[in-house]
Amino acid sequence: MPPKNPYIQNISDLWRPGDSQAPVRRSGTSYRPDILETIEHVITSLDDDLRDLSLDIHEHPELRFEEHHAHDVLTEFLKKQAFDVTPHHLLETSWVAKFTHGSGGRTIGVNSEMDALPGIGHACGHNLIAIAGVAVACAIKRAMEKHDISGSVVLLGTPAEEGGGGKIILLDRGAYDGMDACLMCHPAPGPPHSASLNSCLARQSIEVEFFGHTAHAALSPWEGQNALDAAVLAYTSISVLRQQLKPTYRIHGIFEGKDWTPNIIPDYAKMIWYVRAPTRAEMEATTKRVIACFQAAALATGCRVEPHLKGAVFDLRQNEALTDGFGTIFENTYGTIDYAYGIGGASTDFGNVTYALPSLHPSFGIPTEKNGGNHTPAFTAAVKTAEAHQACLDVSKALAATGVRVLIDDEFFGKVRKSFEEDCQLREEEAQQVN
Repeated sequence: MPPKNPYIQNISDLWRPGDSQAPVRRSGTSYRPDILETIEHVITSLDDDLRDLSLDIHEHPELRFEEHHAHDVLTEFLKKQAFDVTPHHLLETSWVAKFTHGSGGRTIGVNSEMDALPGIGHACGHNLIAIAGVAVACAIKRAMEKHDISGSVVLLGTPAEEGGGGKIILLDRGAYDGMDACLMCHPAPGPPHSASLNSCLARQSIEVEFFGHTAHAALSPWEGQNALDAAVLAYTSISVLRQQLKPTYRIHGIFEGKDWTPNIIPDYAKMIWYVRAPTRAEMEATTKRVIACFQAAALATGCRVEPHLKGAVFDLRQNEALTDGFGTIFENTYGTIDYAYGIGGASTDFGNVTYALPSLHPSFGIPTEKNGGNHTPAFTAAVKTAEAHQACLDVSKALAATGVRVLIDDEFFGKVRKSFEEDCQLREEEAQQVN
């Protein structure tokens, strides 16, 4: 099997037409072809409606915690599909849609993201993630009805993935309680008809403030403590630190200030930093080294420093049993599986969900132009194409089939739980290794 946290070394080396990537092939046949046939029929019948919904969300991009239009159109769509819908669930623009059939049984969770990026709209394809969640939930619902499967499917509308940590808030508030497993997907540049099952980077956001003392920069500079100098020194120290970090780590930041002018020594400077690493344990260890750079800069300039750790997002812990189940279905029916493309160099708040319960988060390849990866205007255009839509539906079908298997296959679910427990142990070992 591929490593649990594979990471593409050169994250700028996005897929281009003509690239090749040896697929990971799985043996065996798809579980319950009759259920997969039901799933395909449902999603195909909703094709036009899902396409309209995706384009509607794409044409109304909304930033984190402001996804009011997306909230309304998604909840209305799901009400028409006979889900029990709770709008404004735990957060103003979050929502939940639930369907239960029979008595007892397990609960499969699904996520729909909705938010866009400042200035460039849906440049991460959350319009596709939104409809993927809807497609998966609708397909599982119909399969439960037709094949008399007991259990529940719960679809969460999760706001503010881009910089807001919406899933972390929802996780803390109990939105994932009761789920036996959770599923979602994400578009990325990649070969046509492909899905990626790699991890992504854990990320710690840090806001650091330096406080000094103003003075006339020419008349009496010796009276000041220069907060901007402290920030510049911290920036330089972190640049030096990078030489001693692994190439799979990422540290990047910006300056902010207020009322700066050349003839006044600044008494305040602010910086915002992201620290990323392949695992949560590595990210946390690296964050300590970065904070030491802030403290050293404050000491050298006579300033006071206040670092503030904001919400951390963790790496994706792809559940091994779920990846095997999904991979077999996808390879037998829709395309190839790889561990090289996807969102390996990015970060997502769904990583925190994977630390809390068995979860799966494949990426799916869509056509892009050169240098047109996620978070670019070119990707905004790519995620509204018919090719991207079809790729989204294909991965949704395989996810839905995997979700139904969680509900009905006791042996498979036992493997899912065992994989999760083994990964919990692996996390503890990773933490010991870096400390």
